[in-house]
Amino acid sequence: MTIDLVPGSSGLIDAGGDKKITYFSNKYVLGLTVIAGIGGLLFGYDTGVISGALLYIRDDFKAVDQSSVLQETIVSMALLGAIIGAATGGWINDTHGRKSATLIADVIFAIGSFVMASAPDPYVLIFGRLLVGIGVGIASVTAPMYIAEAAPSEIRGGLVSTNVLMITGGQFLSYLVNLGFTQVRGTWRWMLGIAAIPAILQFSLMLLLPESPRWLYKNRSSSEAIAMLSKIYDPDRLQDELQQLSAALDEERRNRNSVRYRDVFKIKEIRLAFVAGAGLQAFQQFTGINTVMYYSPTIVQMAGFGSNQLALQLSLIVALMNAAGTVVGIYLIDHVGRRKLALSSLTGVILSLILLAVAFFLESSGHANIGWVAVLGLVLYISAFAPGMGPVPWTVNSEIYSESYRGICGGMSATVNWVSNLIVAQSFLSIADAVGIGMTFLILAGIGVVAVGFVVVFVPETKGLSFEEVEKLWRERAWGFGNGNGNGMESLLEDDEA
Repeated sequence: MTIDLVPGSSGLIDAGGDKKITYFSNKYVLGLTVIAGIGGLLFGYDTGVISGALLYIRDDFKAVDQSSVLQETIVSMALLGAIIGAATGGWINDTHGRKSATLIADVIFAIGSFVMASAPDPYVLIFGRLLVGIGVGIASVTAPMYIAEAAPSEIRGGLVSTNVLMITGGQFLSYLVNLGFTQVRGTWRWMLGIAAIPAILQFSLMLLLPESPRWLYKNRSSSEAIAMLSKIYDPDRLQDELQQLSAALDEERRNRNSVRYRDVFKIKEIRLAFVAGAGLQAFQQFTGINTVMYYSPTIVQMAGFGSNQLALQLSLIVALMNAAGTVVGIYLIDHVGRRKLALSSLTGVILSLILLAVAFFLESSGHANIGWVAVLGLVLYISAFAPGMGPVPWTVNSEIYSESYRGICGGMSATVNWVSNLIVAQSFLSIADAVGIGMTFLILAGIGVVAVGFVVVFVPETKGLSFEEVEKLWRERAWGFGNGNGNGMESLLEDDEA
């Protein structure tokens, strides 16, 4: 059984070109996107909630309060779980489908939430964080892939970015929950346990949704895939989509009999795509985003605001800016393009990190009343990061891989994101203790400069291209013109160079 999200209305995408395709053109696709995006909500809630909960966990468990290693482990154990989840999530997606992967992620996440809420000591809490992380890791691979494979190419960036909006919305929700439970007995247990609710909700809704049409077409039933795609496209456009999909799958079957991990590095066009995707994921973390989100209450306290509750309130502003900036990104990503958006975002990130560094250098030199400068730096950082480097890595990774390698490359790339995230989370406080928080932010700014160079050299523009056109683009980059296997390659390369 599948659910028709818009009974009595086709909401079809017109092939004729007279009707402009917009974000709201098809309510069916938008409904699929929102439900799949609950996985992003889980992702965001978990990354946001721990920063506030940690303040109260330290009050309950003296061992945690006295050990920065335990504090970092509580934060980073979810990241270790996410690495495991992302590394296995690609295989689960390719073998069992996007829908089954989402259901598995929801079950693991809900169990982990209950374990955390009932933890009698820090070590059971750490185990719960591991389980939650595995669920988040699987969801981080699955949600962008499911959305991208159901989305028309003209609005794919905005729809995949909706998952990022759910991530940032989850972070904002986590700060609201943190504030709401500050005066409740068992504060942090409620903060962590309530996360099971969206997981259970998504599990229930996903039972009613169809599998990804592209996965169905390739692995199970072309008739089921066509039935789903017919709810998205009008007959002429549907025929074009099916012809492109069929041709791409036929070519992959001729070229390769099986999908192997080592082919990601051996086959040149796949390697180039993976380097671009994984590099974006790494730079998303090494430019400091989850340092800001995980430790924003701590950073605010370092800036001179001592109250736990005031620190949470100021962090709420940061989370709100993150969500609002992502809304801007949903519009810009299909209008400005992925590449230009990433470059402008990184420029703002570099400048705001320098401002943060200056604020903390002044504070360490004895200047008073500079706390608000640090808070301003955080808000400006989020304002620059959220519309660009927030959605761009996830969007690009959902669309740059061929059909057969989308699962494993998406999983490997997400694993790079989580490994980078773990490195930053596990080392940030230690580095700040060793060289000072001002110098730490300068280091992140330097990494931002390197990221700009990486995007210029390795990341092509994929705005508005079909999956098949993106494959042609990578073949042309790998082997030169004449190996695109189709018309239109010249215009694709010209767009990339523009």
